[in-house]
Amino acid sequence: MKRFLAPSALALALLAGANPSALAANTSISFPMVVSAGAKTCLPKATAQVIDSTLGPTEELTVVVSGLPPNTDFDFFSIQVPNAPFGLSWYNGDIETDSRGIGVGHFVGRFSIETFIVSPGAVPPSQIFTKPPFPDAKTGVKVGPVQIYHLGLWFNSPADAKKAGCADTATPFNGEHNAGIQVLNTGTFPDQKGPLVNLRN
Repeated sequence: MKRFLAPSALALALLAGANPSALAANTSISFPMVVSAGAKTCLPKATAQVIDSTLGPTEELTVVVSGLPPNTDFDFFSIQVPNAPFGLSWYNGDIETDSRGIGVGHFVGRFSIETFIVSPGAVPPSQIFTKPPFPDAKTGVKVGPVQIYHLGLWFNSPADAKKAGCADTATPFNGEHNAGIQVLNTGTFPDQKGPLVNLRN
């Protein structure tokens, strides 16, 4: 479901370069997202700032993106590593930009050192989105706990990416598995130590 949120005072302060420590309590961390390798040529000014705040039993991410195409939908994921092949990935929701190419996303869930994916046994998955190029898998997987500490943002469609002058490569990173290329990620952090590991509640 798409929902546009106007930039908050906090978002505008972050874009203006305010000191994140002055905006967040000790129960929060702040970190950047940087333009992905595949989007550096077409979107060289793309960037984001993230505030990850604990709410006690859960966390809230505030993600402020800028330097993106205006009035465009993007898909936000928690991922195992920032660059391809990305590893295990979890769809958190959408961020839609305004007429200035600025967007704000608010996501509530587990975004801390405890964020992980596990599948104790392989079971048959639902068959809902069955069209190419990335139909639902027909077999499940078994995997032990895998921590996922990175974040990534993708164009919602190859057509939107092409309109912005980027490659129109199709990827599975949206709700119907027909997204465009990755635009932003947390690639300034090591693969095995993404920024979410730093919020220890």
